[in-house]
Amino acid sequence: MHATLHPLNEGFTWTPARAPFRRLTPEQAQRWNQDGFFVLEDALDAETVRALVSVIDPCEAEAEAMLRARLGGRWFIARAGEITFSVHLVVRSALLRAFCGGALFRELAHDVIGPDVRLYWDQAVYKKPETPADFPWHQDNGYTFVEPQQYLTCWIALTDATEANGCPWVVPGLHRLGTLRHWMTDLGWRCLDDPSGALAVPVRAGGIVVFSSLTPHRTGPNRTDAVRKAYIVQFAPDGARTVSVQDDGARCLASCDHPERQFTILRDGRPVIAPAAG
Repeated sequence: MHATLHPLNEGFTWTPARAPFRRLTPEQAQRWNQDGFFVLEDALDAETVRALVSVIDPCEAEAEAMLRARLGGRWFIARAGEITFSVHLVVRSALLRAFCGGALFRELAHDVIGPDVRLYWDQAVYKKPETPADFPWHQDNGYTFVEPQQYLTCWIALTDATEANGCPWVVPGLHRLGTLRHWMTDLGWRCLDDPSGALAVPVRAGGIVVFSSLTPHRTGPNRTDAVRKAYIVQFAPDGARTVSVQDDGARCLASCDHPERQFTILRDGRPVIAPAAG
């Protein structure tokens, strides 16, 4: 396994989660610090999962239809009939805004990020039946470089995620290096080829794989006849900024503070009510 650092990754130091905790157990905190991930089994009850699916399914159907009708079946890493990415759903749904700003995520974010936290990103990812391709090894911070590099991803299983239908895989420990160099492939950005020590992380519907933006992960093919559904929500420290490099080498910084889709969930450790959409 060969990993090199991202050119923007300068002087990174991993910040461990430290007690007192609002949600994490000591064992989960140890896994977060040591491995870069842990699993919250049965975090959501069946009624909550059904409610999420009832809101997300129509949005995903629109995304699939647009891919087929207007975009030639493909846009960036989305492929009609294979894998779709339905983004910024909190802008469209009061239920999802309340969900993302709820106690579960406030407490998780407090424990691994700190007292001032915003929603950074939300998207549904549906992997369709008989999709033979995996989604390559990457770090979330490899898609858009965010500073601070360390933020929180919650991969929520809306259906059972198994090795047969494309559950997450992770490489423990590499998160402590910070963001790795990524290169573009036909299936998306990649940072590793066939890493040693990779672990499959199957999770039942309602469970959440909790990992760092710096944890290398992939999802496998869906070899079943059913859709594998996931909803992914990410949280970053208030004040986080994206970093890009212009053609002349100058760095361009953009604040991650869109009022509708990157709203505050914690301020000084206290809950903030998610605003109404638009």
